[in-house]
Amino acid sequence: MTALLSTFDRFAALYDFSLDDFQKRACESLADGRGVLVAAPTGSGKTLVGEFAVHLALEQGGKCFYTTPIKALSNQKFADFTVRYGAERVGLLTGDNSINGDAPIVVMTTEVLRNMLYAGSGTLSGLRFVVMDEVHYLADRSRGAVWEEVIIHLPESVSVVSLSATVSNAEEFGDWLATVRGENDTIVEERRPVPLFQHVMVGQRLYDLFSDRQGPGAAPDAVNPHLAEVARDDWRRRRSRDARGSRGYHRPSAGRGLVPSRTDVVDRLDGEGLLPAIMFIFSRAGCDAAVQQCRGANLRLTTAGERGRIRAYAEERASVLGDSDLEVLGYPQWLEALERGVSSHHAGMLPVFKECVEELFSAGLVKMVFATETLALGINMPARSVVIDKLSKWNGESHADITPGEYTQLTGRAGRRGIDVEGHAIVLWAPAFEPKSVAGLASTRTYPLRSSFRPSYNMAINLVRQVGRERARELLESSFAQFQADRAVVGPARQVLKAEDALEGYGEAISCERGDFFEYAKLRRALSDREASLSKRRRGDRRDEAVASLDKLRV
Repeated sequence: MTALLSTFDRFAALYDFSLDDFQKRACESLADGRGVLVAAPTGSGKTLVGEFAVHLALEQGGKCFYTTPIKALSNQKFADFTVRYGAERVGLLTGDNSINGDAPIVVMTTEVLRNMLYAGSGTLSGLRFVVMDEVHYLADRSRGAVWEEVIIHLPESVSVVSLSATVSNAEEFGDWLATVRGENDTIVEERRPVPLFQHVMVGQRLYDLFSDRQGPGAAPDAVNPHLAEVARDDWRRRRSRDARGSRGYHRPSAGRGLVPSRTDVVDRLDGEGLLPAIMFIFSRAGCDAAVQQCRGANLRLTTAGERGRIRAYAEERASVLGDSDLEVLGYPQWLEALERGVSSHHAGMLPVFKECVEELFSAGLVKMVFATETLALGINMPARSVVIDKLSKWNGESHADITPGEYTQLTGRAGRRGIDVEGHAIVLWAPAFEPKSVAGLASTRTYPLRSSFRPSYNMAINLVRQVGRERARELLESSFAQFQADRAVVGPARQVLKAEDALEGYGEAISCERGDFFEYAKLRRALSDREASLSKRRRGDRRDEAVASLDKLRV
């Protein structure tokens, strides 16, 4: 145990801050040879536990695979580990890149590891740890099953480190992990290291979402009465305009004057000292349009010195591309916006441009980033403030309201640990805005993790080919979905057993020497059923007689 503790001490010395208690407990579990599930808020430092698994694997002479849900996060972790451990010890496997795949540390997307398991890849030899970052992604309808497949199919000798956002059923998920993986500790941390304050921006004004009233009768999550009054006034205006419109008058869109423009948002954040900030816009085109609006309004958030540093860094990173390529990619316009301190960030951007934005934002040179929600998936770009453009998005089938889990994931980027004393989450006003609905999203501290596992033909064929029919069936029955379904019937099953036991007790209580009471009750039931049947038949006969008599009276 002394050697393992010294490994932890050497790892802790890599950081210039003391580790939190939940981080220490998770690392101790790994050092003792157990798997671990860490459920903690975004920005709380749960990734450090995954980094300890990497460190432990190297100390033990084994391998560690670090899996992420998106390529951008894989690229970032690859860069971080390369700086710490050296390029010869770190590899990257994504759909776009294959670098040093036989290294002891390999960062990859989860689908790559799933494919390795099905193919029986030799790269799995010597694997000691697998870190599954953002493991709550298994609830995703389109890709979530991949996480469960990996967890189920990994060799028993591999310790799994599951890093999740705070979910209300973490213990249930931890029990499933212990069932399919063996010893597994569940560690839940609900405290945010940086307090988060919620706001709503109406026009050019910034309102607190929650009331600051205190006292014995004050509700902890009561909506700010001033904001509620704005909502009521807007509702009355819409009703009035609807009434005039129904009488043939021109009906302008109500509430539009309260919707802040994106340039208004940036100006207000800058004036309130709430930059750097990330505004989440659920479309790539919307992110790019927001940057163009800032350029058109001649917004400038940087000093002359900062502009020089931005240009020098961007030109260095873009030097790998030819002049003609840069022109086609819109490099001059991108660089101009970057020098102003604003940029977009989405999957449609060239990786070199995205990485440049990430580095400059982390360095505090880029002040405002308009991003799609992929930025909320663990990429290390914490901000002082987070702005949510709309509370609905396209989910692949229709426009739907974002869930409490998605809201928590997005706003979790706000508040930089060790830099900010508080973080700020801001929702923009929209027509028919309902403060109570937003308060419900913001006050839902945790949300349940639900499996999206659905066996597919491809999955079944791969399993049968690899392990045979019976074993394949056992593996499919080991899913978190089946685990949750089995638990759902435990309560009713126990009630049935309880009722059967009670019935047996009644049988013993009513037994006597004069005869079998149950046989008597059965005869009474049969007699009652027969009497009811005869009564029903008589009523039918009388009805038939009445109909026949009426038919005779017809002329």
